[in-house]
Amino acid sequence: MRRPPDEAFSMTRAAWLAFLLTAAMPAAAVEIDGHLAPGEWDGARHITDFVLVQPMTGAPATWRTEAWVLATPEGLAVAFRNEQPPEVPRTTQRTRRDQGGQLDRINVMVDFDGDGRTGYDLMVTNVGDVSDEVITNERNFSTDWDGVWQHAARQEADAWYVELLIPWHVAPMARPEGGVRTIGLYLDRVVGSTGERFGWPDISFQRPTFLSQFAKVEVPHFEQSLLAVTPYVVASQDFVGDRADFDAGADLFWKPNGSFQLAATLNPDFGQVESDALVVNFGAVETFFGDKRPFFTENQGLFDFGFGVGNSRLLYTRRIGGNADDGSGAADVRAAIKLNGSLGATRYGVLAASEGDDAGRDFLALRATRDFGAHDLGGMLTRVDRPFLDRSASVYAIDDRWVPAPGWNVASALVLSRIEQAGTTTGDSGFQTRIDWEMGEGRRQQLYFLHLGDQLQLDDFGYLDRNDFNYLRYEFAQRRTGLPESSPFASHEWRWAASQRRNDHGLLIANAVAVNRVSERRDGGSEFFDIGVWSRGHDDRITRGNGVVRVPEKVFLFWERSRPRRGHWSLYGWASANAEGLDGISGMGLELGFEPTLHISDTLSLRGEFALQRIPDWLLWRGGNLLGSYDAEFARIGANLQWRIGDRQELRVRFETIALDARAEQAWRVAGDGRPLASNDPLSDFSLAQMGLQIRWRYELAPLSDLYIVYGRGGFTEQADSRSLAQLLGDATDLRDADQILIKLSYRFSN
Repeated sequence: MRRPPDEAFSMTRAAWLAFLLTAAMPAAAVEIDGHLAPGEWDGARHITDFVLVQPMTGAPATWRTEAWVLATPEGLAVAFRNEQPPEVPRTTQRTRRDQGGQLDRINVMVDFDGDGRTGYDLMVTNVGDVSDEVITNERNFSTDWDGVWQHAARQEADAWYVELLIPWHVAPMARPEGGVRTIGLYLDRVVGSTGERFGWPDISFQRPTFLSQFAKVEVPHFEQSLLAVTPYVVASQDFVGDRADFDAGADLFWKPNGSFQLAATLNPDFGQVESDALVVNFGAVETFFGDKRPFFTENQGLFDFGFGVGNSRLLYTRRIGGNADDGSGAADVRAAIKLNGSLGATRYGVLAASEGDDAGRDFLALRATRDFGAHDLGGMLTRVDRPFLDRSASVYAIDDRWVPAPGWNVASALVLSRIEQAGTTTGDSGFQTRIDWEMGEGRRQQLYFLHLGDQLQLDDFGYLDRNDFNYLRYEFAQRRTGLPESSPFASHEWRWAASQRRNDHGLLIANAVAVNRVSERRDGGSEFFDIGVWSRGHDDRITRGNGVVRVPEKVFLFWERSRPRRGHWSLYGWASANAEGLDGISGMGLELGFEPTLHISDTLSLRGEFALQRIPDWLLWRGGNLLGSYDAEFARIGANLQWRIGDRQELRVRFETIALDARAEQAWRVAGDGRPLASNDPLSDFSLAQMGLQIRWRYELAPLSDLYIVYGRGGFTEQADSRSLAQLLGDATDLRDADQILIKLSYRFSN
């Protein structure tokens, strides 16, 4: 912990500990009400040296920002005072939990073990709305987690205030030695109207290393116990099937001390009140969806083992309760249990789940990590037993993060899979390493290598978009700040990258080069563009194992722009152009999208969603080694109404339709050498429409205790003919494959 500058004397460790303990127990307890009462924060660490981290100039904060940090037996208390004169507009619209947006807000990010493995971000706006996220893999933020913590906000003419209290039972923590806990801490404040972010210390999530760069702060060690039980009941009426259902279950959370916690669930809540976005996927890669079930999101950060590109990971909790092995629909999860704890400097986790019925599966995951200073070493084991398929799948993994010198970060992982099915055993391996070098003066470099064996299989419990893959990528980035005042931009970060992709047998998939720029604008918005060019190469996935296809050069162009609220409107739009078919660049398609939001009041908003895409050369798999080229058009229209009715009620209406019309152009057969040969195979036009509607009312009874009433309707249709997008969108509103109303009540009882 950095000492205040006016302390000129030295302290022994015993004296320093005595100071910490005194600071942690002020005469008056902290009351979380938004009022910084005299004497309430005596003994707290007072932080005033906030600097500009967005744009990332390191200059002193434009408006004075102060924070106080105080460890108490009840939790880690933090207070903010944010100067903001009347001439600087304030964003005062209300938002639902985890909605985010360009808002006046503060963020408190804490790594309770100080080892750079898992952090927690707690955000409070100037009107008291909140978001909470888990931070893993340096800068991966997930809003799936919801914690129980206290907060309050208050505004004055020239400043606004926030107080919050984070209980010690909010996360698993290792037990420190000597009664002193070293936490990682990062604080920031965002000015919604300008987009500026003032942070302490001078670090940014825009850099490859963020979580491990948090300021190390020593606080007294406190422990809290917690026992919480959350029973729930769900009643639903299916109007299509004319069927009524009733379900009940419960979640249990027990933390007897600071170094151990247990969570269990019986008949777990499957997030019936949430809905996934509509997706049309004709590709060879499975669509990834985040989990929304409380049991599988709470304190899940230890199990977040990223491996591969994109969303690939060793543990994908939506496999639990996913499609049953007999194809009968979603599997029924009977029970699950999760342990998190620490033994000395070693952190561990256990996750187990069991599904019912004859096609049920059993899942197990074990995780352990230990910090050795310059090295942070971890291991993971997952196993899935699938009796219906006579299959068992095991995955073994080791990961290491090495910091050889300031500015350097080397993260590596080795993964092995072993599959036993019907008396046959197969196994393979994968490896990745990522080397980041912060060179100073806004420059950085990254080298990334990934190897995935052709028999590596992670999808029984994890998510891997493909195997049989070798990927090498180099990136150089340069940040530019201090732009002229006449410029509409406050900063730019340019990134240049070159990469090569081959499968594990040496076949070239593509060489690629790319350049992109991330820009922060002085109006508080942002702008991004990306240009990528792929060489001619091969597509070894599209035929699903029925041959490799030679493909020409590809070009990808993308641009997006966001502008925060001005008056009653905030705006977001994008444009992209892609060439992915057999015609190469001459077959480039175009997509345009626009999402305006009308802020009718600070509590009521309506967002529109409009997207239109033309794909003149769309290549699809039609079975075996048969491919088809299509001239396709795609449209998406939606609306999202959000109404905050006081502090406890919320009404949300979400409507979305998509339409796709694809006109057959040419059939192709893949020759043995990979050449696509024109074929006379019959190829038909096709069209589809999809619709989703959800009306959701929520009343918060208490923290993590809610009453929901939800109406949902949706449908999907596909036909072997060509129809106009206007007709398809009109027909979508009549679809009714699903039509139900649901009532859910959950209440958390805790000591």
